[in-house]
Amino acid sequence: MKRILFAVLGAISLSACAQAPQGAAAAAKTDPAKVDAAQPAVPTGNAPKVAAGSADARAVEAVRTLNPKVDIDKVGPAPMPGFREAVVGGQVVYVSDDGRYLFLPGSGGALFDTKAKRNVMEDTLAGMRRDLLKTIPASERIVFAPPNPKHTVTVFTDVECGYCRKLHSEIAEYNRQGIAVEYLAFPRMGIGSEDYKKMVSVWCATDRRKALTDAKSDHGAVSSKQCKNTVEQQYQIGQRAGLTGTPMILNVDGVQLGGYVPPAQLREALDKLAAESKTAAKPAAAVATPVGGL
Repeated sequence: MKRILFAVLGAISLSACAQAPQGAAAAAKTDPAKVDAAQPAVPTGNAPKVAAGSADARAVEAVRTLNPKVDIDKVGPAPMPGFREAVVGGQVVYVSDDGRYLFLPGSGGALFDTKAKRNVMEDTLAGMRRDLLKTIPASERIVFAPPNPKHTVTVFTDVECGYCRKLHSEIAEYNRQGIAVEYLAFPRMGIGSEDYKKMVSVWCATDRRKALTDAKSDHGAVSSKQCKNTVEQQYQIGQRAGLTGTPMILNVDGVQLGGYVPPAQLREALDKLAAESKTAAKPAAAVATPVGGL
């Protein structure tokens, strides 16, 4: 299990425990929210020959706006009017004839405005996620926070996920960066699975923080417990929020920042979003660039 879809757009390239497509999933490594306009995009990837000034040429340019290193296998007419169809490493994407919009279909798809350098779908999704998170009371979150945190993130987590364990092993550093982490449960194997039962035991423990830490340790053990809990509710909220892999990091506005993101990089991303929110009506799409994949 490696990373979630979105990679050809660079909208969110996640390090997460999730099934992901090949080919286009490795396409973009650029800043997910915005491509630096000052950085020259020097094409190094392969692309078919196209007539200068044509819709096909604009489609190639749109893809390369996101990642000049990506190989474009094919470009031509799309099955719907007003778009060109491009194949990038086995992944089909659609580009408007004027080159302005690039659409990645499928689960976790995105509509990217290549001029504004943003995933315009993220604005709608962020608001929806923000409202969904409000339905889970603070008492049902497992919180690791420093005194007077500068930022707070919600992290949907799974006790068996390798990247979730990595993130938690660095929880002290996240706190040192001024980031409060509020965990919610997302047992990837589904309701009723062994994974789910472990997470119920964590949420039913007297000391949830210790139980979660133990559950994510190779040597720790969590006593099996049953109680009235909200693990299933949290799992369902995660699904409605569009989660397809763990960890999933969201800021207070519901903006998805990635899967596993190193502490200093997450702090930088949060600082950037906070600064942008002061000058823009809407937050930008995710800004962190996670590393690797399982």
